[in-house]
Amino acid sequence: MTKPNKKSFLARLRNNFIAGIVVLIPIGITLYLTLFFIKVSGKIIPNRINPNNYLPFDIPGLEILIALFLITFVGWTSLSFIGKKFFEIFNNFLKRIPILRTIYSAIGQMTETFTKTDNSEKSVVLLEYPRKGIWVLGFATKENKGTIKEKVKEDLVNIFVPTTPNPTSGFLLMLPKKDLIYLDVSFEQASKFIVSAGTTNID
Repeated sequence: MTKPNKKSFLARLRNNFIAGIVVLIPIGITLYLTLFFIKVSGKIIPNRINPNNYLPFDIPGLEILIALFLITFVGWTSLSFIGKKFFEIFNNFLKRIPILRTIYSAIGQMTETFTKTDNSEKSVVLLEYPRKGIWVLGFATKENKGTIKEKVKEDLVNIFVPTTPNPTSGFLLMLPKKDLIYLDVSFEQASKFIVSAGTTNID
C-alpha cells in the first residue's frame, strides 16, 4: 500500500520541479537580458553625460531610460518640418560616401520594412522550407524586380526566415509569390512566436 503513495509523492515532486523550471527560466532570461542591456547602455552613453558618474550612488537602468528618451526625442524631431529637412540633408550626405552608403541604405530599408505600421501590405508569410511538408514563418521584405527577376522570368519575393530563439539571424530566400501563404498577423505576433520557439499561439 505504501508503493502507490511513494510513487505519487515522486510524481508530485517531479511535477513541482518541472513547474519551477517553467517559472524560473523566463524570469532568469529576462533578468539576464535586462542586466545585459544595462551594461551595454552604460558603455554607449559617454561618461561626461552619464548621470551615474555624478551621483553618489548608481541608479541601475538609468542609462536605458536616457537612451529611450534620446531615441524618442530624435523620432519626434524627425517628424517636424525642420527635422525632416535636417535628416534629408544628412541622409543625402551619407549616401554620397561610397562604402558607407551601401550599408546605410540597406540597414535603412530593412528598418523601414520591419517597423512599418501600415497593415495594408502583409509581410508575414508561411512557406515550405527546407522541403515540402515542413512549414516555417518568414517575413516578406520586398518583391524582387531587378536582374534576378529578368533571369528567372518569374515573380519572386525576398523572404527573410529568422532562426529560433534569436530572430536577428536567419536566411534570405527568393521564392515565387505563388508558393507563399500571406498571414493576417502582425510582425510583433510572429516575432513572439519565433522567439518563444513556438510555445505561444498566433491569433
